[in-house]
Amino acid sequence: MTTRLQPGDTAPDFTLTNDAGEPVSLSAQPGKVIVYFYPAAMTPGCTKQACDFSDSIDRLQAEGYTVLGISPDKPEKLAAFRERDGLTIQLLSDPDKEVLTQWGAFGEKKLYGKVVQGVIRSTFVVEDGTITLAQYNVKATGHVAKLRKDLGLGA
Repeated sequence: MTTRLQPGDTAPDFTLTNDAGEPVSLSAQPGKVIVYFYPAAMTPGCTKQACDFSDSIDRLQAEGYTVLGISPDKPEKLAAFRERDGLTIQLLSDPDKEVLTQWGAFGEKKLYGKVVQGVIRSTFVVEDGTITLAQYNVKATGHVAKLRKDLGLGA
């Protein structure tokens, strides 16, 4: 069973490579950070979610939030994803699934009624190194609007 993080937990720090091949650390991000985990770049649900975050980035940044999207995809695929869809959020690569596992975003899940190992679509808000919001098994469509509402930023 995958250990799940809860509000009040210390956010596990990480350094991952972004789509431009540069290292990005959680601890180096200013202000509040939204960390979201998604299964695969360029799939319909993940594209919808990434585009929703990109469409909301100005409002989120105005409220002091940085957005980091993490998947097991290689940086090259993430760069193609950013280019194809005009994404304006940071995309990070976790091909070994170490960070995904630390954050409880990789493990058993149901896919079309079968139990499989995979990425559990999850979103966290981190403030001053502490998790203030932890959501697992989120839906790709409508999630960003719900998250904005949960954060008091309107739908």
